[in-house]
Amino acid sequence: MAAIATLGSHCALQVLKGARDEGLRSVLVCERSRESLYRRFAFIDEVIAVDSFTEIAGDGAAASALESSGAVLVPHGTLVAQMSHADVEAIRAPVFGNRHILRWESDRDMKERLMREAGLPTPRAVDGPGEISGMTIAKRQGAAGGKGYFVSSSSEEYEKKRARLIADGVISGDERLYLQEYIPGVLAYLQYFYSPLTGTLEFFGVDSRHESDIDGLARIPADSQAPSMAPSFNVIANSAMVLRESLLPRVYEMGESFVEASARLVKPGMNGPFCIEGVYDDEARFTAFEFSARIVAGTNIYMSGSPYTALIHDEPMSMGRRIAREVRLAEAESRLDDVTT
Repeated sequence: MAAIATLGSHCALQVLKGARDEGLRSVLVCERSRESLYRRFAFIDEVIAVDSFTEIAGDGAAASALESSGAVLVPHGTLVAQMSHADVEAIRAPVFGNRHILRWESDRDMKERLMREAGLPTPRAVDGPGEISGMTIAKRQGAAGGKGYFVSSSSEEYEKKRARLIADGVISGDERLYLQEYIPGVLAYLQYFYSPLTGTLEFFGVDSRHESDIDGLARIPADSQAPSMAPSFNVIANSAMVLRESLLPRVYEMGESFVEASARLVKPGMNGPFCIEGVYDDEARFTAFEFSARIVAGTNIYMSGSPYTALIHDEPMSMGRRIAREVRLAEAESRLDDVTT
């Protein structure tokens, strides 16, 4: 029987607990510095200790151990953040979902193309600092978790804040930042799961994120804020949300459009978990500024299920367990190739 593996970070506990709940063996690829944390949990059956997660790519001992475990590797944000596209392609173990779409997530231009192909309303891209004419957010490439993001309203403010982040070692001097119109509103991160086994889309949940120190800045009066501040959008925690029911038809439409566009642009498409991330404005219109083509950390809120999974499944269902169930069912139907790449 197939096993489930993942990297020791991000949402590893949820993923591996989900494997145990579905009767599958669990395998953790763990940096030695964090091994003591994960040894606390009895549902982790096997630990592959590494100095760097990149050791699972190629032909080294860790890569061979992962392949020999017979596990399906579940990617999450740490894999996208710490491994290059070439590293991901070099992993010999089967990867749950579509490993090729992770490149589209980590490249801002490709990401914008896929979102527009899906017909998602997106903020205007800003070509460069000289084109800033209103509130603009600067973002790093890949899955940085918001660290190093900043907002500016002019090229002068942009250069000042960028220089501050370089001096603090948050970003490098040659790092290419992506500039995007800043859209105010209620942050909402829409969590989905698409099953190629059944051809159905499940809306799994929605969360909001607490970002330091931009959240703390909101509690400081404007006249006490230093103009040179470059507050961080680094994600610290997540909290649960429930949408107005009248918004759900559009939620499903966006998810289905994203699945269809992914199938056209990057075969075999968006299989498994993904997230469309954006804001609702004062007219309850959604603008999507990001997507994540894998499980997101916001699903950790719902380890016993969300209000939406309760409408679909008659048992507690985390995203980690839903992934494990898809693997188990695919193996039973001799269709593992349909849910892995």
